[in-house]
Amino acid sequence: MHSVRLEQALEEFVQDAASALHAEVLGGSEVPFELESQARRRGSGGPLFYAYRPLTGEFITARQHVLERLPSHAEAARLLAGFDGLDRYLVAVGVDPGRAGAGSRARAAIRALLRDVFAEQSDFDLRPERLRAALERIDAATHASASGVTLVATLHGLTIASEELPLTHGLTIARPSALEGLPEAVLAAGEDAPGGHLIAALACEQEDPRQAIAHGREVLKDLLRALRLFGDGRVTLGALAWARIGTGGWNALALGTGGRPHGMLIVTAEQEDELRAFCNLVSRRAPEGNELAWALHRFELGCERERAYESLSDHLLALRALLEPEGAASGMLPGRLAALCATREQRQALIERTLQAIALERNFIAGTALEHAAGGALADDMAAHLRALLRDVICGHLDVDLTALADEILLEPREDAPAAEGSVEDVLGYARESQEVLDLSV
Repeated sequence: MHSVRLEQALEEFVQDAASALHAEVLGGSEVPFELESQARRRGSGGPLFYAYRPLTGEFITARQHVLERLPSHAEAARLLAGFDGLDRYLVAVGVDPGRAGAGSRARAAIRALLRDVFAEQSDFDLRPERLRAALERIDAATHASASGVTLVATLHGLTIASEELPLTHGLTIARPSALEGLPEAVLAAGEDAPGGHLIAALACEQEDPRQAIAHGREVLKDLLRALRLFGDGRVTLGALAWARIGTGGWNALALGTGGRPHGMLIVTAEQEDELRAFCNLVSRRAPEGNELAWALHRFELGCERERAYESLSDHLLALRALLEPEGAASGMLPGRLAALCATREQRQALIERTLQAIALERNFIAGTALEHAAGGALADDMAAHLRALLRDVICGHLDVDLTALADEILLEPREDAPAAEGSVEDVLGYARESQEVLDLSV
């Protein structure tokens, strides 16, 4: 399985480079030569012969500035920088990848590719068979070892602007048409899905296949969590993934995920770097063993539900864990949520929306709720506010003690308020009174 877009970009660049280097020669630049002696036959007493070997690599390196100005250079370098086998390819051609950043390594790989294609040529006539062989050597670097495990899964509810988007080492999101060698079942998995589907492809380097697959499951789980927190779209993974060892056959693998995508998360070209950084951050800073971890898990359970109404209880439970440690009877959730997620002028409106969502949940539990667009919008609002709080805490924009933070905001004096402010309970009195009215009307 290899990247079609990378291959196309490299082919385009090599063709442009051939034209540019040939123009340099026609313009009077000369390829330097090295005088090289040729060994005589054993026992031969004849004269020693010499040959001139073109120093093509030196000529190419000296014109690096010309090649980097070619329109196709930037795309080729960008895709190479995200290529999983970049370091292995550099090692294979004798370059130490540890001495440079990704951009420098990509430029070094481009120089190595050109030297490979035009080795010992002085006219820079592009020969297709040499280009094909050089590209195959790059593609061979994709496979770390014969026992490496490749894992692919389908992603639904997500659209990216590029053909493929490398996220972390070994992990790429791509359109199905951007990758070759995919199992047929993966290509057919999203044929009936609205908007089609994307592919999450992961190369695992663990020697033990069982460890590699277990690691792959965790990486896909982290990816799904990050995508759901990144924007307003309930992205889902397909129920099955496919794994193979080395270049062997593909085998189906149950992921244990479910649900249907709601809406569509669109990642523009300008957002790709942001998503890449966000996925790395979520993977490193996912909480464990506290209220935040429980709320995050409950958020994900809500995203797995078939309908927004079914997810409402999950998301309200998560909000209560974060903002209402006194218990639901305290009635503190609406005001604290409004303090964190609304401006002062909009707080009362959000308090009322939250109270309506709580009443809707009770009706749904009792079996008396009628599903309608307004109710679905309420459920979506609660999901959006929960997502925003979880994202901001994980990213470090908000303190993990959201209850204390909300109370502090509620007690901030207003410019038109008297010098002495009331307690948090006084500030939230409206919410409790409204709750009582709703209780009587249910």
